[in-house]
Amino acid sequence: MIPEAREVHLSRKDRKVLEACCRSPVTLQRDLKRARIVLLAADGRSTRSIAKEVGVQPRIVSLWRHRYADHGLEGLQDKPRPGKQPIYTKTTDKRILKLLDKPPPQGFARWTGPLLAEALGDVDVQYVWRFLRSHKIDLVARKSWCESNDPNFTAKAADVVGLYVAPPAKAIVLCVDEKPSIQALERAQGYLKLPNGRALTGQSHDYKRHGTTTLFAALEVATGKIIATHSKRRRRVEFLDFMNSVTAAFPNRKLHVILDNLNTHKKNEDWLKAHPNVQFHFTPTSASWLNQVEVWFSILQGQSLSGTSFTSLKQLQEHIDAYVNAYKAPGQARRHHGRPLYPRSPVQARPAPTQVPADAAWPDHPRHPPQD
Repeated sequence: MIPEAREVHLSRKDRKVLEACCRSPVTLQRDLKRARIVLLAADGRSTRSIAKEVGVQPRIVSLWRHRYADHGLEGLQDKPRPGKQPIYTKTTDKRILKLLDKPPPQGFARWTGPLLAEALGDVDVQYVWRFLRSHKIDLVARKSWCESNDPNFTAKAADVVGLYVAPPAKAIVLCVDEKPSIQALERAQGYLKLPNGRALTGQSHDYKRHGTTTLFAALEVATGKIIATHSKRRRRVEFLDFMNSVTAAFPNRKLHVILDNLNTHKKNEDWLKAHPNVQFHFTPTSASWLNQVEVWFSILQGQSLSGTSFTSLKQLQEHIDAYVNAYKAPGQARRHHGRPLYPRSPVQARPAPTQVPADAAWPDHPRHPPQD
């Protein structure tokens, strides 16, 4: 039975809105029908005639007549609906997290989505994956770190960082290290023709070795300039030969050289006595990440060496030398991923050296806590 028809009285403003809705090419069909029902009802049409013209059941016409009469234009919008009850709740999420805290089944190295779903029993594997993605949980990635157990970590780290942020006046701060065993690999490259006639370009896993080179590098912290040379080996004699070339590049200048704890960097007192203008500063044990030239080695690997192919050792060395020369930017450090590589570029000379006390307070670090 059709409810009694309600009279519809349209204001001029509401009529303009509904007529504009009917004329708009982007109006949804459901909204268009509701607007036409109200407009025709306001013109005095009966419920059955409106239903026939709009193409709906009379009860639908009666519904929207009542809704507009009671609530105006807002009544033509859909009411909030509860929707389908979710299958999985926060309790399910807690079960997944609790399971991740337990070791995986025997014989498995880590949890996987299907393993989690199987262990839960009543949770679909697709929901497990959605939950892991929404919480940015990666079942494969593993974090690693190298913790320094150096009892003098605080003093050594403060010494190195002090050279970065407050270098002595009229002195040069250099970060020196070597990147050993850079391989000159000749990779098989070209086209791989497929049975369907298409071709893939790239390189295979096959390669030919043409030897290795060790790259000695010195990074001038203030400017980002690189001094580099190649060697077949990285013994003490090669290290000191490189240091001779470094000191020759900065005649009559006080040099503060930051090094890691490689054995060839230690016990060089005779060389230091012959070069009184050079002072070595060592990073804490297992903390070579404090040496900024390590950052440059990572950039070199990513921008110059990864995915390359060389037919000879000489070609590899020339390739690296070309990158070093291109990397040099007088008076300005190169930028890496949009950020300055070095904390100050260039560092202005200070009127007097600023020394950082060996017992200076050092902020706690989650991976490298200071030792008592």
